[in-house]
Amino acid sequence: MRKKVTVVGGGNVGANCALRIAGKELADVVLVDIVEGMPQGKALDILQSGPVEGYDVMVTGSNDYGPTENSDIVIITAGFPRKPGMSRDDLLMANYEIVKKATEEAVRHSPNAFLILVTNPLDAMCWVAYQISKFSRNRVMGMAGVLDTARYRTFLAMELGVSVESISALVMGGHGDTMVPLPRLTTVGGIPLPELLPKEKIDAIVQRTRDGGAEIVKLLKTGSAYYAPSAAAVEMAESILKDKKKVLPCAAYLEGEYGLNGLFVGVPVKIGAGGIEKIYELSLNDEERAQLQKSANAVQELIGVLKEKAGL
Repeated sequence: MRKKVTVVGGGNVGANCALRIAGKELADVVLVDIVEGMPQGKALDILQSGPVEGYDVMVTGSNDYGPTENSDIVIITAGFPRKPGMSRDDLLMANYEIVKKATEEAVRHSPNAFLILVTNPLDAMCWVAYQISKFSRNRVMGMAGVLDTARYRTFLAMELGVSVESISALVMGGHGDTMVPLPRLTTVGGIPLPELLPKEKIDAIVQRTRDGGAEIVKLLKTGSAYYAPSAAAVEMAESILKDKKKVLPCAAYLEGEYGLNGLFVGVPVKIGAGGIEKIYELSLNDEERAQLQKSANAVQELIGVLKEKAGL
């Protein structure tokens, strides 16, 4: 019996998640979207790549959640991108409604699933899914740290002219301008990063990492990133499905770790068959701790708006 993954949202991120899951033969995939015919068409297209690419899984599309029944994982990518003139609060409330509905349906049809959130503003949407689902905290997680760390590693590899595989790094905090890359804990083939690059170069790369999503939005003009975000979400799903126990930075619900309570914030976690099986609490220096607190405050602000406007 193959595993089943539901991907909510048939846009660029969702469709690429479905394609990557199929390509790795991780599970059968159900792609769900409200647009009639769109998830069915994309699913059929991905399915027809199987004979060429050599994968054998079932990919189906649906406008309702019936076919998603008993999914092992539900990846929620559906939501509005931020448009010109739209405030963060506007985006927050629009996507709150989408994530709330998706979570309710996921819980109804797949009560034992793990939830992986991709919809922005990410840390706040994780909190919504956690509140609505009533799942234990190990079963709800957000994809951000994996993506932010991938961007950070990419920029470092470009600067140093080395393989991305040689770079071990970690980006913590909320997904946005206040994320916290940790140069002190970054190594290149085991060599501490500060021994290879001057502080001003590292600072520039840290800033580019923080602006990583915005840089792509500016270049594309009519959309946002989807190849790397989908790869990041699927890495998390794969670690659950294969019980790989990967240590990855993900948005996790904190209950006192790092002095933070009741928030989803990006921290290093172990992901396996039990979902988030362990949260690693690092010894941060004063500057890093202050940055993490600032990041958590930004997330807290969004939660405050949700509590006020949605009555959660």
